[in-house]
Amino acid sequence: MGSAWLWLKNLVGILSLAAALPLTEGAMAYEVIEVRHGGTIEGTVSLSGDVPAPKGFNLITFPDPAYCGRISNGRGWRLLYDFIVDSRGGLKDAVVLLEGVEAGKPFELSVPLIEARDCMFQPFMTFVRDGHAVEVVNMDPVMHDIQGYAISPERGARVLFNMPLVMNHAHRRGDLHALHNHAPGKSLVGPISLTKGRRTFYMQCGFHPYMESWAMAVNNPYYALTDEHGNFSITNIPPGTYQLVAWHPQTGPGTSIMVTVPADGKLLQHLSLPAPKGNRTAYRIMNNPRFGPQALGYPVEIRPLVQFQP
Repeated sequence: MGSAWLWLKNLVGILSLAAALPLTEGAMAYEVIEVRHGGTIEGTVSLSGDVPAPKGFNLITFPDPAYCGRISNGRGWRLLYDFIVDSRGGLKDAVVLLEGVEAGKPFELSVPLIEARDCMFQPFMTFVRDGHAVEVVNMDPVMHDIQGYAISPERGARVLFNMPLVMNHAHRRGDLHALHNHAPGKSLVGPISLTKGRRTFYMQCGFHPYMESWAMAVNNPYYALTDEHGNFSITNIPPGTYQLVAWHPQTGPGTSIMVTVPADGKLLQHLSLPAPKGNRTAYRIMNNPRFGPQALGYPVEIRPLVQFQP
C-alpha cells in the first residue's frame, strides 16, 4: 500500500507539471512537398534558476534492490537525474517544436525504441506520432511492468497500456558485474492513441518508479531534442512565420515565441525554461538507518557498479 500511494502521489505531481501543447482534434493533415529555399533554425535552450536536486528512491522499498542498485549513490538510494544542465545553463533533453507548418519535408520518425537497461529507460525523452506505436525491449535480468499514459494537466491521464515486460534470460542474473553484451528480450509494442488535446506520452515501470520515459507527439517533422549543451537545429524549413516552442516535462507549460524563417537563411534563437521551485516529488533522500539494507532482515549488497564499467 505504501509504495502504491507514493507512486500515485508522484504521478499527481507529474500531471501538475506536464503541459499540453496546442493541438486541435481534426487538425489539417500534414502534406509532404518539395521544400525550395528552405531555412534553418539553430539555437539553445537553457534552464533559468537553480538546478533541481535529483529525485531519490530508497531501493529497499522496491523490488530487485541489488540489481537496480547497480546505479545508486552508494548508500542504498537510486537517483533520477531528470535535469541535466551544463556549466552555462544549457538544458539537455528539452523538446523544441515548430508549430504551424502544414507542408514540408517528409517525416523521418520511425517507431521509437526504448530500452530498459539497469532499471532505467533509455532514452529519457523522445518523440512519437499519434496513431503509431512505441517499442520497448528489456535488457535486464528482472521483470518490469510497463505503464503508458497520455496526459495533460487539464484532462489528467489516460491509460494507453499496462503490460509486463518479462526478464531477459540472456543476461547473467546472478552476476552484478555483467555487461549488456547480449541480445534484447522480446519486444513489447504499445499503441499511442492521443485524444482530447493530449500530446504528452509518459511511461513508467510499475515495479521500479524511478524508471521514467517521456515523449512528445509531433504533427510535423520540424522538431529537435537538445544535446548535453542545450543546442538544437531544425533544417529545411519552408520560409514563413511559425510558433517556436520549447518544453521539458518538469518545467511547466514551456515557452513559445513567433519566429520568421528566411529563405535560404539561418535564424539563431535562444530559449529559456524556468526551473521548478519547492518540493516537486514525494521521493527525497533521507539518511535514516531504518531505511538501510539491514531493514530487509536478510543480507543484500547494493553497490553502484555501472559507473565503473567500460
